[in-house]
Amino acid sequence: MERRELSPRGKRAPRPGQLSDSPAGLSATPAPGLAVEVKVPTEPLSAPVGKTAELTCSYSTSVGDNFALEWSFVQPGRPISSSQPILYFTNGQLYPTGSKAERASLLQNPPTGGVATLKLTDVHPSDTGTYLCHVNNPPDFYTNGLGLINLTVLVPPNSPSCSQSGQTSVGGSAALRCSSSEGAPRPVYNWIRLGSSPTPPPGSMVQDEVSGRLILTNLSLVSSGTYRCVATNQMGSASCELTLSVTDPSKGRVAGAVIGVLLGVLFLPVAVFCLIRFQKDRRKKPKETHRGSDLREDATAPGIYEQTSVRADSNNGLLERPPSASTVTTAKSKLPMVV
Repeated sequence: MERRELSPRGKRAPRPGQLSDSPAGLSATPAPGLAVEVKVPTEPLSAPVGKTAELTCSYSTSVGDNFALEWSFVQPGRPISSSQPILYFTNGQLYPTGSKAERASLLQNPPTGGVATLKLTDVHPSDTGTYLCHVNNPPDFYTNGLGLINLTVLVPPNSPSCSQSGQTSVGGSAALRCSSSEGAPRPVYNWIRLGSSPTPPPGSMVQDEVSGRLILTNLSLVSSGTYRCVATNQMGSASCELTLSVTDPSKGRVAGAVIGVLLGVLFLPVAVFCLIRFQKDRRKKPKETHRGSDLREDATAPGIYEQTSVRADSNNGLLERPPSASTVTTAKSKLPMVV
């Protein structure tokens, strides 16, 4: 005879699926079926770029004709509902699909022994994301039969790019930047100064290893030099270099004044030489002369004295006429005649 346990009030406990006599329990409790249990690694996995990654997925259920297995992939930051299938097993057949079909396979085929490890060859940086192992075996619906694995493809940093900004003069500030477009995990950055130049004063150099930025404050001439940025992660390192030249505006003004004085000193002798040469050439130039054979319009004929002045008498207002032609005598008439 079947024995039933009594409740604290002396009532018999209801059987699975039987309605409860309590006022609060008016619905039937379904009998639990077989649960599909999926086990995957709890820690994130990683694989170097170009290598092979193995994602282990084990399950427990009674495999029947309705057993089905599916592997799918979700990019970082996307919801699980947007997963894309990689391969699936159903009706005793394996069907790779999607962009990873040529590189994806199962280590156990058929995966009916409780293990369904995904093998992904020649991993790419784009393979970083979440992988879903989903086992479906009706009527085992007690759990969702889902396991999640996070995979990171390790990539060494590529050659970073170095740049500078700011006022690179004495007393100013400058920012040096360094960044790699590739690298997983994300690289850290370290700036170092090359050569044997004096070390800048403490506090004048502040760097951020995450952003790759180096801040230089209160610049001086000793701040000039070559700086190297090294990007590093667990896969390797890469570097770039940058030359910083700090200028002194006051020295530029002094140099300009010195150059002006030198130009003035050089120009003065040249000016003096040109002036002396001009004076000598002016003295050597002959004066303008008139030869005897040249006739001038304003010249008086030889031997003739012409009185052309007109005298005015301010008292009587009479004008004296110039002598007529009869009064003009020649030099010959005054010379004695020699017979």
